[in-house]
Amino acid sequence: MLPPADSLAPDWLSVPEDANDLAPGVWPASAVRDDAGELRIGGVGAAELVRTHGSPLLLLDEPEVRSRARAFHDAFAAATAEHGTTSRVYYAGKAFLSTAVAQWVTEEGLNVDVCTRGELEVALAAGVQPHRIGFHGNNKSVSELERAVEVGVGTIIVDSLIEIERLGAITARTRSQQNVLIRVNSGVHAETHDFLATAHEDQKFGFAFPDAEAAAARIREIDGLRLLGLHCHIGSQIFGVAGFRESASRVLELHERLRADGDLPLLNLGGGFGIAYTRVDDPTPIEDLAREIVDAVASGCAVRGIPVPELAFEPGRAIVGTAGVTLYEIGTTKDVVLDAGTRRYVSVDGGMSDNARPALYGAQFSARLASRAGGGGPVLVRVVGKHCESGDIVVEHEYLPEDLAPGDLLAVPATGAYCASLASNYNHVPRPAVVAVSGGATRVIVRGETIDDLLARDAGITGIRTADGGASGPAEGER
Repeated sequence: MLPPADSLAPDWLSVPEDANDLAPGVWPASAVRDDAGELRIGGVGAAELVRTHGSPLLLLDEPEVRSRARAFHDAFAAATAEHGTTSRVYYAGKAFLSTAVAQWVTEEGLNVDVCTRGELEVALAAGVQPHRIGFHGNNKSVSELERAVEVGVGTIIVDSLIEIERLGAITARTRSQQNVLIRVNSGVHAETHDFLATAHEDQKFGFAFPDAEAAAARIREIDGLRLLGLHCHIGSQIFGVAGFRESASRVLELHERLRADGDLPLLNLGGGFGIAYTRVDDPTPIEDLAREIVDAVASGCAVRGIPVPELAFEPGRAIVGTAGVTLYEIGTTKDVVLDAGTRRYVSVDGGMSDNARPALYGAQFSARLASRAGGGGPVLVRVVGKHCESGDIVVEHEYLPEDLAPGDLLAVPATGAYCASLASNYNHVPRPAVVAVSGGATRVIVRGETIDDLLARDAGITGIRTADGGASGPAEGER
């Protein structure tokens, strides 16, 4: 018989029948427990991974990334083909970008979306063809735009009149032509955290519809710019398709008006598709998303008597999020007795420096013992980091086995998106390595930082012993 739910637990969190189970949809498909109870991902055990690569450690299941990239590509290709048009799927690099990931997704048929010079250079270093890159950002510098035009980026999504003038000047000077989209705010308020909703009116991205019409007119006056169409992104971690359908309907009204003055062959409806972070999350299947969104666009075009444009989408989290699992080592445990009950605090060797999402958005995650199967009844825990912040919470609410102890390894799933990409050196904690797993093999795709890496950036450190026993001194040109 299961124990009663703890009074400190939220209503959505139920007591599990087995505190060692792995909820389907939250973990990569390769995540299993072996006969000894140890968690294995991509055919590699948690203990071996930490022995080899250290802790904390972010794992990325390569086949999971590839299969989800392929699924998005195929689902949207099939859905648009039903209506006589085509699709482009861009991987949103802000979720997590490395040269390996860029290669995986492009090999599976995707393009790549970037929003800074750094992300652009990673994509180029990975061998991504420039015409398969889209460049976002509300404040692209002149040098960033110059670089994008120089390498031949396929599409730049313009976000302000100032940016349009900057691009016009660059293309005039370089005698080049640049394809652009106009980012617009549809006014659809996605049901997500306020900081993740990006189509409401009072925020930094895009143009309101009347301003977008003026922007389109100005772009069409500039010889070096070619207006391909509109772009709209309503938010992130969104379940269901209602918001996408409503946003598409509104954007199509503007699309129809702008077509009167010239062709608009492309409509980009952004991304924001949600994933499961806990067992109660129920994301919409990829095939259903694609079919229902494309059907809505096609219906809207039919009503207006206009052709269905080529459609573009920008999933990021939905491709890489579930592929990621972070391993931590438990350092201490502490029972805190409160009026409403007892909460066990479990401290791990990472925290908000490698996963800022709980602190930023109140994001919920799951956790399981990884180095063994635990015993005893499930107890309510809060997994916290080692940083000097009371808000340094990794997993706010979870039931774990009663006998968890210092030295155990803990695994937090669904950390592939917006964990490594938001990581910091808060409290001078080095950022962990990112290791790809596949078929029993491991490969470091982002090297973990060391204390020496941190010290090397401090220009005031000269002539002292570094953590590896070497000596630090001024650079050759500074002596």
